Parts: sequence; C-alpha cells; structure tokens
Amino acid sequence: MSVFAHPDFDQHEQVVFCHDKASGLKAIIAIHDTRLGPALGGCRMFPYANDDDALRDVLRLSRGMTLKSSLAGLALGGGKAVIIGDPHTGKSQALLHAMGDFVDSL
Repeated sequence: MSVFAHPDFDQHEQVVFCHDKASGLKAIIAIHDTRLGPALGGCRMFPYANDDDALRDVLRLSRGMTLKSSLAGLALGGGKAVIIGDPHTGKSQALLHAMGDFVDSL
C-alpha cells in the first residue's frame, strides 16, 4: 500500500492506492475531510480506461460525500473508494476480501 503526492490531493486528508496481485485488486480510497466525523462513503467498481481516470473519479466522489454529509447535518466526513475493474466479470471472493482488508487497514 502506498500514498503518492499529487496536486489534487491538497484538499484530501488521505489518498491510498492498493494493488493486490494475488486477487487482481487495483483500488483507490480517498478520504476528503473528517473534521465533522469519520468519513462516510461507498465503493464503486468500474472499468476505468486508465488509473488517472479512476483517480479523478475517486477524488470527485469523496469531495461530494463531504458536501452531502454536511448538507444532511450528519456528524460525518466524506470518503470514497473505487475498484478498477469490470463489475460484471471482475468480482471474486478473493478480490472482495482483499478490498475489505484494504479498508480495514485504514
């Protein structure tokens, strides 16, 4: 698991990339803001054309979750995860367990 510097990361508290070779998992988790509480968000699996597209999407989605939580008056921040892969053919028990381990490690 690695964290990389990127200009778009400035507004995010944490952006983490995961690659688990055994399961084929490639994923990104972005934590945008936790000042109001723990990050709220879900996971999207999509066959992104490239890693940059996945990164742009997870950053945009995590910012959106911060705004949604705040507007709803929740004591929660915003975060989101993306799995790079086809949701119709790429899911496996091993991949989902690896994603769970990835989330749990945070």
